[in-house]
Amino acid sequence: MAMTSHRYRALGPHGFHGVHYTEWGDPANPKVLICVHGLTRTGRDFDFLAAALEQDYRVICPDVVGRGQSDWLPDKLDYGYPLYVSDMAMLLARIDAQRLDWIGTSMGGLIGMFLARYPNTPIHKLVINDVGPRIPAAGLKRIADYVGRVVAWNSLEDMDRALRVFAAPFGRLTDEQWRRMIVNSARQLEDGRYTTAYDPGIAETFKNMEIKDIDLWSVWDAIRCPTLLLRGAHSDVLDHPDAIAMTERGPKAKLVEFPGMGHAPALMADDQIAVVRDWLLAD
Repeated sequence: MAMTSHRYRALGPHGFHGVHYTEWGDPANPKVLICVHGLTRTGRDFDFLAAALEQDYRVICPDVVGRGQSDWLPDKLDYGYPLYVSDMAMLLARIDAQRLDWIGTSMGGLIGMFLARYPNTPIHKLVINDVGPRIPAAGLKRIADYVGRVVAWNSLEDMDRALRVFAAPFGRLTDEQWRRMIVNSARQLEDGRYTTAYDPGIAETFKNMEIKDIDLWSVWDAIRCPTLLLRGAHSDVLDHPDAIAMTERGPKAKLVEFPGMGHAPALMADDQIAVVRDWLLAD
């Protein structure tokens, strides 16, 4: 099946905005999988995973507002989890999914946690990639230090070289995977140079935030669906003791750690895709 591109209108505090998503697999398949990316990434990060699962699922990969091909918000303070959760609830209504599975990397994992906590949630199985109910201040500070900075490169090749260094914690990727990631997360400026495909205004919420540990254990403890937890062994966003605690409380997740990488595993390598696929398709 070919990938198709779609948009819908969601409503925020200051009006409607467009949300883009890609779709893989048979649109009539009642088995639905939603894949949601990290803070400054796009839904196209899941191209390899979606291609591997499109025979089993209808796979939906949204660009969270302010990223990829989705609209940028005029009021930057609207960027935040209440709006992201609302937008994803509108997506679920649009695709008319009565039951679905969810994969979320970092920010996308938190959105999945918020949705999974509610009574009568449509989320049947939840995959959380390298994030948890306690976000350490050190990881938050690292993110706050880089998000919103507009760095421009003269060519995609220059951008490729730079991001291979910056994004090294994603793990080992093939040249094809790196290239796909760069092309799908690039935005061309009016002067012809390239930068990353997100609104720098998403950083406004960090400017008003006190950098301290974030505690969402009450959210985690309310989740009841089967949950798979993925972690990069050197992650600074999900500490190992917290990952262990996530296997002992709330949904009591199954934990898989990937060596040689940090925040966050890219879920493009065959072995990572196999872990996710086997767990999702197991009865």
